[in-house]
Amino acid sequence: MSGLIALLDDVAAIAKVAASSVDDVIGQATKASTKAAGAVIDDAAVTPKYVHGFSAERELPIVWKIAKGSFFNKLVILLPVALLLASFATWAIPPLLMLGGGYLCFEGAEKIWHKINPSNHESEELVEKKKADASLEEQKVKGAIKTDFILSAEIMTIVLSNLPEDLGIVMVAASLAVAGILITIAVYGAVALIVKADDAGIAMAANGRLAATRATGRFVVKAMPVLLTVLVVVGTAAMIWVGGNIIVHSLNELGWHLPYDVIHDAAVAAAEAVGRAPGLVEWSVTAFLDGVIGLALGLLLIPITKPFASMFGSEKAAH
Repeated sequence: MSGLIALLDDVAAIAKVAASSVDDVIGQATKASTKAAGAVIDDAAVTPKYVHGFSAERELPIVWKIAKGSFFNKLVILLPVALLLASFATWAIPPLLMLGGGYLCFEGAEKIWHKINPSNHESEELVEKKKADASLEEQKVKGAIKTDFILSAEIMTIVLSNLPEDLGIVMVAASLAVAGILITIAVYGAVALIVKADDAGIAMAANGRLAATRATGRFVVKAMPVLLTVLVVVGTAAMIWVGGNIIVHSLNELGWHLPYDVIHDAAVAAAEAVGRAPGLVEWSVTAFLDGVIGLALGLLLIPITKPFASMFGSEKAAH
């Protein structure tokens, strides 16, 4: 009997350690994931455009196809690469972050440039009409998964860079996996809600028993185009701000402290001058100045990358 009790005590102790480890993994993954919020917002804001123009019954299947590609990107391709970096090449993390940050700056600046100077760029609707054939869905899904790969690489690298240095390789792997799963569920769950919101609004407006329900449905239908526009603006701003922030912080880690110090000092001075909500003021000034740097870098990269985009047959280069 005493042997059975001892065995149960051992099992209980092991279960307690396992539960503690699970809590640690979830805690580390959640904490590190918050640092990638900008890239996550951008991911959620960018994806709905790939579903635009398809019939209502194809929207959720397309979102699910993209989500499966995102899981594959994060867990099968990027997770092993991140573990190799964490084990053998931690020095490579800041340069890789800068590469991803530069891409975000470029993408955000290019969207703004196309909006300001649309004369040489066909509208998305015209491009879709030209490509309206049986393979359009597959093309859209592939394009979305490629875009997701870039953003997922940035997200996973940010998460990795924010995990404690003394975390064991098993905990790093588990934390990255949990972060990848949680972020993918959050992003594509939000995308699914966004793309189906107008259908729900139409159903409420047509079939609602109460006048308030029908009015809410009509409001949702009218609000969705505005929401999608806001998401594009927020996603573009997030790209530029996050990209600039990554560049500034990575340069600081690599030894060039001037940009970080100038921005930090300006943010602190602004917070002291305002005197109210110093944390909010400091964050806002930092984000704005990071965004200025990100936009400037992105605009600089547009003419530099154009020859390469043409060389590799970029769709954007052709527009």
